[in-house]
Amino acid sequence: MSWFIVLLLSLIEGITEFLPVSSTGHLILVSYLFGISEEGFIKSFNIIIQFGAISSVIWLYKDQFKWNREFYKKLLVAFFPAAVIGFLVKKKIDLILGSPVIVAVALIIGGFFLIWIDKYLEKNIDKIKTTSHEQMTIKQSFLIGLFQCLAFIPGVSRSGSSIVTAILLGIDKKTAAEFSFFLAVPTLAAAGLYKSVSIVPTLDQSHLLHLLVGCCLSFLFALLALKFFIKLVTTIGFKHFGYYRIILGIFILLLIFKGF
Repeated sequence: MSWFIVLLLSLIEGITEFLPVSSTGHLILVSYLFGISEEGFIKSFNIIIQFGAISSVIWLYKDQFKWNREFYKKLLVAFFPAAVIGFLVKKKIDLILGSPVIVAVALIIGGFFLIWIDKYLEKNIDKIKTTSHEQMTIKQSFLIGLFQCLAFIPGVSRSGSSIVTAILLGIDKKTAAEFSFFLAVPTLAAAGLYKSVSIVPTLDQSHLLHLLVGCCLSFLFALLALKFFIKLVTTIGFKHFGYYRIILGIFILLLIFKGF
């Protein structure tokens, strides 16, 4: 594994993990375009460097992660559907995980949803009643976590599905985005720990160094992306991410159609 690949995959993971554009989808597409095999260590690398990304959330929102029973209760309830459904459908997920066609189609469909949610907010701003994490209910938390599971389909976007669900439940977009960040911590940590246990016996010194650098880089890139995303969401909204998804999805389908 070259250091260029380490930098490229860490950049993609860090920048896209918390944006509603699907980090898994982007990693699959980058691997497809650059001819990077997603088997063996690289497949594990893509999952484990998520530890760097989720560390950026804890660092940026360290006050929020101080012990608060109600906060952690909501987080646990939201995480529960992903833990159960992920365990039940893991083998089926692995079968489609590397398909660029599925990613491209999911990017396009998700893009239209992001454009639509901005229009929904304009017409239904009076339905937005929840403006802080403290005001969120257990029911809202559970439903956000349930619809987060749509992201098991590569290209859907974990953050996108959870944010759209939160807004439809009457949660303002800043609170929705931040809760999506918080929910990423247990969700991605569980996936990373599961994968780490299975590959630890196969690692050599070069693998450990690649993982360490990859986690550090994804931490830095994710930190920048988080700050950028919150500013963009509060001032502009989600539609530009939707346009980006649609354009990227169509571009990938055209490349596949032409036999690239």
